[in-house]
Amino acid sequence: MVEEGAYWLAWAQISGIGPVLLRRLQQHFGTLATAWNATKVQLGEVEGFGFQTLEKVVQQRSRLHPEELFTKHQQENSHFWTPADTDYPRLLLETPSPPPILYYRGEVELQENLGQKPMVGIVGTRQPSEYGIRWTRQISTALAKNGFTVVSGMAEGIDTESHIAAMKAGGRTIAVLGTGVDVIYPHKNRDLYKQILTAGLVVSEYPTKTPPDRTHFPRRNRIIAGLSRAILVMEAPLKSGALITATYANEFGRDVYALPGRLDDHPSQGCLKLLNQGASFILKELDELLTMLGAIPQIDGVEASTAPEQLMPTLSPELQTVMNAFSCDALPFDLIVQQTGMAAGSVSGALLQLELMDLVSQLPGMRYQKS
Repeated sequence: MVEEGAYWLAWAQISGIGPVLLRRLQQHFGTLATAWNATKVQLGEVEGFGFQTLEKVVQQRSRLHPEELFTKHQQENSHFWTPADTDYPRLLLETPSPPPILYYRGEVELQENLGQKPMVGIVGTRQPSEYGIRWTRQISTALAKNGFTVVSGMAEGIDTESHIAAMKAGGRTIAVLGTGVDVIYPHKNRDLYKQILTAGLVVSEYPTKTPPDRTHFPRRNRIIAGLSRAILVMEAPLKSGALITATYANEFGRDVYALPGRLDDHPSQGCLKLLNQGASFILKELDELLTMLGAIPQIDGVEASTAPEQLMPTLSPELQTVMNAFSCDALPFDLIVQQTGMAAGSVSGALLQLELMDLVSQLPGMRYQKS
């Protein structure tokens, strides 16, 4: 039997099928394996599948063999996750566009993947001022010493400073690349790259040997936002990749913080814009920032000694609606969506929370049952 992960890979090879359409396919059919065998008419029922996309699917699907493709891909890329894997980062899986393949190198910490260890993204300009560098170092150090994992993009400037400060403080850091995980960019960060592999993780949605491309970096910013519970923008001009990351963070329901600067400072214009749009201030009292970040709900498991019956009355209305959909039988994802009348994204998030509370368990084929 071909594993579901092989179908994530196979679908991702079809031109015109990106992460958003893949997510819709999964939610519509329950599994990508079922979608792979769907007819052209059935695929046409999925939002975003227009005539041209359907033609590409029909033409290319017949030439792809998921199991063979997956085996070859494993030989060329030794470490990667698909959304079908239990180790796939749970926070990233909650977003509308999780990468179908997430490659990694370094030291995996499962608490991060499960959303039980808080991760905070720090982003900013490649040409920071002394002010931006100083505050990036202070904040990254404070986060690392208080058990947060610092996520950034290993670019020059703010990214580099945040990675280095976190590791110097004895903490972990994750670098999200716009290249393959084996390609160092910028090359001057080769020593930093090696250090990160021993004190954290390097991840990318691009396979090994993928060189840098200017179209990759805006896309990778959604992964930084998706992995993180909050995004801190240290310094950013008005046209900045950091603002793209902040936009994704808002879309994903993450908290956004910005470092205030002077009105006539070019590197601060993007931060001032974010603050004007409602981002939270990064203020001198770092204890207040740490308290606010610590107050962000974590994805926590439930202690074994706690009986499910004791937890049920404390469920939110949304979680209770999803729980009410279950009988004694396992249900496919799309049927749960139909029975609850909720949006597919809301159901997916609710199921994730219920699963981590040990109230629901996921079975092969995107089916769920009461634990």
